[in-house]
Amino acid sequence: MTKQSSQNDPEPVELAIPLEKVCFIIMKAREFDVKDVSTIPDRGSNPADDDDAAVLEDQGDDPVLEEITSLVSEISVDEQVDLVALMWLGRGDYTAADWPSVRAEAISGHNEHTAEYLSGTPLLADYLAEGLSLLGLSCADYE
Repeated sequence: MTKQSSQNDPEPVELAIPLEKVCFIIMKAREFDVKDVSTIPDRGSNPADDDDAAVLEDQGDDPVLEEITSLVSEISVDEQVDLVALMWLGRGDYTAADWPSVRAEAISGHNEHTAEYLSGTPLLADYLAEGLSLLGLSCADYE
């Protein structure tokens, strides 16, 4: 028995980026988002003596941020376009029915700064997760 499609169900969307990759980026973005502002810029002590507390603070050379930026830089243009479109969708600027036009807009605006744009977006993980949800996709199997 096949499920009848209603007006509220999003049409199935084939993403250029694998769902697993989007979920990994969401996980890494959440890892970065939980960090606090650095309160002591130069501790001058051994991190082991500080119980590695600095790992919970946003440092200028944060390895999680570098990992997100590096990953986004290395994926294909089509995958980058999907990430930007998913973020815009998840921000609430569009609906699932707008996906083709959102993706077209992301294609026309694509440039070499996509990694920095995405990694510098507050709430990136939430926006990507919401964008997936609006398209009927989820990271539940990857968490």
